[in-house]
Amino acid sequence: MELVRSHILVCAGTGCSASNSEAIIAEFEKSLAQAGMQKEVRVIKTGCFGLCALGPVVVVYPEGAFYSRVKPEDAQEIVSEHIVKGRIVTRLLYQETVAEAGISSLSETPFYKKQLRIALRNCGIINPENIDEYIAFDGYSALARALTEQTPEEIVDIITKSGLRGRGGAGFPTGKKWQYTAQEKSDIKYVACNADEGDPGAFMDRSVLEGDPHSLIEAMTIAGYAVGAGQGYIYVRAEYPIAVKRLDIAIGQAREYGFLGENIFGTGFSFDITVRLGAGAFVCGEETALLTSVEGNRGEPRPRPPFPAIKGLFGKPTLLNNVETYANVPWILQNGWEALAAIGTEKSKGTKVFALGGKITNTGLVEVPMGTTLREVVEEIGGGCPNGKKFKAAQTGGPSGGCIPAEHLDLPIEYETLKSIGSMMGSGGLIVMDEDNCMVDIARFFLDFTVDESCGKCTPCRVGTKRMFQILTKITEGNGTMEDLDTLEDLGNHIINNSLCGLGQSAPNPVLSTLKYFRDEYIAHVRDKKCPAGVCKNLLSYRITDACRGCTLCAKVCPTGAISGKVKELHVIDQDKCIKCGACMEKCKFGAIVKE
Repeated sequence: MELVRSHILVCAGTGCSASNSEAIIAEFEKSLAQAGMQKEVRVIKTGCFGLCALGPVVVVYPEGAFYSRVKPEDAQEIVSEHIVKGRIVTRLLYQETVAEAGISSLSETPFYKKQLRIALRNCGIINPENIDEYIAFDGYSALARALTEQTPEEIVDIITKSGLRGRGGAGFPTGKKWQYTAQEKSDIKYVACNADEGDPGAFMDRSVLEGDPHSLIEAMTIAGYAVGAGQGYIYVRAEYPIAVKRLDIAIGQAREYGFLGENIFGTGFSFDITVRLGAGAFVCGEETALLTSVEGNRGEPRPRPPFPAIKGLFGKPTLLNNVETYANVPWILQNGWEALAAIGTEKSKGTKVFALGGKITNTGLVEVPMGTTLREVVEEIGGGCPNGKKFKAAQTGGPSGGCIPAEHLDLPIEYETLKSIGSMMGSGGLIVMDEDNCMVDIARFFLDFTVDESCGKCTPCRVGTKRMFQILTKITEGNGTMEDLDTLEDLGNHIINNSLCGLGQSAPNPVLSTLKYFRDEYIAHVRDKKCPAGVCKNLLSYRITDACRGCTLCAKVCPTGAISGKVKELHVIDQDKCIKCGACMEKCKFGAIVKE
């Protein structure tokens, strides 16, 4: 075996791939060949490292040099300087790792220090397209032990005792769901995975599929053994081409190695997995709509009960969890239920993966123990709002979640706590908003999404959400009344209590939470006809102050000719012609134009 002295790990997740990481890999291989070191140094494509804001990311071991925002043309320099001469290219390093004596540990940087990676344990470490690398990190050892040493009942008991709860929504106890499916008597059972992940800004499950697909395959096979199922289905968004490709590769490798198929490990247990592609319907993230879609029908929710554990896919008992939930299973079986139960809070065990987005410095993927405060995630891990802006709110749980204001920044993140303040854990999207965001407009934005994604099967959701959206539009255009605020609350509660599925039951959350915590902004829109954040165009105006030097630049960029004035004289904006595009304010060099 040839001695490999260095490994160059290149992120090949969706974010970095979109920034040309494939070209970076090609350049590394070319430069290594030119240096005659292609046999001594291995280039490995990996999944997401988490710090997406700094991608494309390259990490060189054994030094652990974390290079950020790498370009294809940087590969040659890293090879010639770092690999050949042993001199780390400091200018490309993630600056948080730069220390006087060399490179400080990546785990000690603010972004990674408070993280605990369980679901993401192999992402950014192994090549997701190489089953041998997964096996090298104890992959499929949990499956082997389960099939040869443990009974299905013992496995269900381990998952139950661990305290693992569903990571895709309301946090239902995973062990109970497995138990309900296992105790059903049926000649055929199924195991299904929700990899639809339709929340805007959410990419937790995608990153696991792209960076560690074998963990999902192993977990679903274990689940099949535990509940008595012989067939699994992964329902994944067609908009995730890299994830789908790597899933297909991983499934093929697992079959080749005997981890899927007939008589696994010679135990007589048989299990296989099929991938089903979703067509982009948000409602198919709801479990019954998802199963209906897998069957080949239009994705619409079904009344519950009966629940999928009793009557699910093709009318048979079906276990359904999401990607992140399954990703915890092999780790739990390898380390014991006590290991997960020791992490987190009394009612929320383990870790949670969040996709940080919006007005945040460190956009990316983080995994933290349950009970970590929102302040720690936003300010310490996320680096706070950029450009010195003040934090205003965080939206958790996707478009159906609630907006959490600054007053709750020190609240521990766990299922019950978030629910108590009008939000939800959801799948794990966490969108940060700063002082420049209008909360009325934010509520309208999220409701616009759910109106568009409603399947229309039940009246409360189909009609109610559209009516709420119309009222919000009316308010943002300056035509709202105080009675409209009461109507929004009444409509929201009615929709929650009467909708058929989770989409409608949670769709009003952004409106109700912003009404609760930012009611003064709604009142300003209605009573004062002003948008405090200066976002709603119909409620703002631009004015030129005495600081104007008469340079005429604003008049030149105005698309409607609304600005008039002579050279070196105070200019004026004709409010009737102004379309409030803000071009004048952006171009003014003297700060003479204000938004009111």
